[in-house]
Amino acid sequence: MSTARAERLVNLVLALLATRQYLTADRIRGIVPGYADAATEDAFFRMFERDKTELRELGIPLETGRNSGFDPIEGYRIARRDYELGEIDLAPDEAAAVALAVRLWDSPELTGQAQAALVKLRAAGVEVDQNAQQVVEPRVRTEPAFSPLLAAVQAGQPVRFEYRRSDSPERLVRTVEPWGVISWKARWYVVGHDRDRRATRCFRLSRISGDVRAFGKPGEVRRPENVNLLEYVAGAVEPEPSPTTPALLWVADQRAAGVRRRAKPVDRLSVDGVEGDVMEIELYYPESAADWIAGHAPDVLVLEPDVLAKAVRGRLEAIAHGIGADR
Repeated sequence: MSTARAERLVNLVLALLATRQYLTADRIRGIVPGYADAATEDAFFRMFERDKTELRELGIPLETGRNSGFDPIEGYRIARRDYELGEIDLAPDEAAAVALAVRLWDSPELTGQAQAALVKLRAAGVEVDQNAQQVVEPRVRTEPAFSPLLAAVQAGQPVRFEYRRSDSPERLVRTVEPWGVISWKARWYVVGHDRDRRATRCFRLSRISGDVRAFGKPGEVRRPENVNLLEYVAGAVEPEPSPTTPALLWVADQRAAGVRRRAKPVDRLSVDGVEGDVMEIELYYPESAADWIAGHAPDVLVLEPDVLAKAVRGRLEAIAHGIGADR
């Protein structure tokens, strides 16, 4: 299956799961990314029929029906009660295998596309199920710099990027010959030869700002055979001064159940006429939490700290810009 088709099928499943309404084929064509590429109406319907057949063969139950007796055309949806798995009992060795499997990373590109798809559905007037965003829960996520750095490692090319140290707000340009990208204690690092310092260095991906720019000829960077990247990061990374960071969130009433389970209410507050709780939460990885919190917008608002609030706004603005670029 091509990447374009796989992405289109994922977008179709998200759209049909995210609403209780039946969506007609014409509406699906205007909402789901990928169908607009069809040159003619006949080409779209052939593509749509193939996709429906593919989903049914994968065991995904498609329902057909009308939203009311006045609707002349049938639509489609996926009933969550038929899609979701029931209780599963696993033996200890089976549970261990599943635990390893769920350590697949969650790409920020895919996260942004999923959130953008839900925003597009709301903008098109589709009634979005508030629980739809719980269909996929990421376990281990990557940073925006992950993909270009991994590509540079595979191509054997040096890179340049702006980097912020933990003890300084200043961003400096670094020129690095990347040897590998690895995960250590739920954080991603690139290890390589720092040309400016003429020494081996590792850089945390969450502190890289802007674009990662590869240059030079492919194959000019080669990883030394005697370097263990994981051991280097384990010895070079300083322990965190504090295991958690406190934050104050406003959570709308009867919304964001996942946030409520991890936080405790400390006050009441009305935001733009909507009642909600002020909740205190301890975050182990605030930078990663920005994506998680942004996924609950507009039902969750960061009150403190300001750096987390700005990070969440940045995620939402990136999604909005992505939607604008598609139109």
